[in-house]
Amino acid sequence: MFGLLCIMGLTALMAMCMGTVRISVGEVIEILWQEIVTSLWVNDVEAINTNKIIILELRGPRVLMAMLVGMALAVAGASFQSMLRNPLADPYLLGIASGAACGAVIALMLGWPFLPLAAFVGALLSAVIVVSIAHRSGNMHPHTLVLAGVVVNAFLASIIAVLIAFSSADATQGIVFWLMGNVSTQKLAILSTITICVLGSITLLFWKARNLDLLAQGEPVAKQLGLEVESYKWFLLAITSLLTGIAVAYNGLIGFVGLIVPHIGRFLFGSDNRFLIPVTALLGAIVMIVADTAARTIIAPSELPVGAITALAGGPFFLLLLRRARHSFT
Repeated sequence: MFGLLCIMGLTALMAMCMGTVRISVGEVIEILWQEIVTSLWVNDVEAINTNKIIILELRGPRVLMAMLVGMALAVAGASFQSMLRNPLADPYLLGIASGAACGAVIALMLGWPFLPLAAFVGALLSAVIVVSIAHRSGNMHPHTLVLAGVVVNAFLASIIAVLIAFSSADATQGIVFWLMGNVSTQKLAILSTITICVLGSITLLFWKARNLDLLAQGEPVAKQLGLEVESYKWFLLAITSLLTGIAVAYNGLIGFVGLIVPHIGRFLFGSDNRFLIPVTALLGAIVMIVADTAARTIIAPSELPVGAITALAGGPFFLLLLRRARHSFT
């Protein structure tokens, strides 16, 4: 765990060094030390140099956002896979991310300022619909769940397309670019709110990790062991929808992070959610930092959508899992 934390820190540090303007590791550390650790605010020429602005106002907030998005999507994916006992469960594939995007687009069209709340409501409604469709005789069949997600995804995509058709040309361009998945640089106040929501949600899931392990054994077993299955499932749906909604509201649709990262975590550390949840959060942060750094440096000064980078890696991984999927998931 400590090793992953160190890797995440090094990855974030290297990401802040890379870009159109190359900044040395030593200078990045010096800037962060002065600003974050010692909180030195000096009104002179040296304190407002170009590299300091790049790190503190552009790359630093963006790297932090990438970390939070990776944590949110990865932990949401791990929770869905354990809850549904399905190796193919992922907020993107199940249409839950599309539900969040649909809610966010509606909020944008109506000029509603509470974008994350709209995305959360959309994600929660989508999760309930997909789970209800796939639930047959008390079992969640992997292929049925994926098909339900495909249907809901297609339906929500059509709603989004209709909404875009009624928007102005400038708004359409912005919405389409956002839907492709792009890590955005946000102000400190917004980042603070997102940090509280993401870390708070992950802490709640970690606190209830034993219950998630019980649910992963099957609902009959969990009920016999005293777990209130229905209320706990609603708790999980609410928390995972919040994580997905927060990620989508500010960064659009970024797929396959919630599919790939939990499997890497299980391969390295096992299926115990008391270890898997924090491990998945750290791995998700690392993966998203790397993906976002690649997206903004491969064709610099232009950018690729980070959603395209994750899809390139996640598509073949999903096909492999689809071939190996079984009717049970442990």
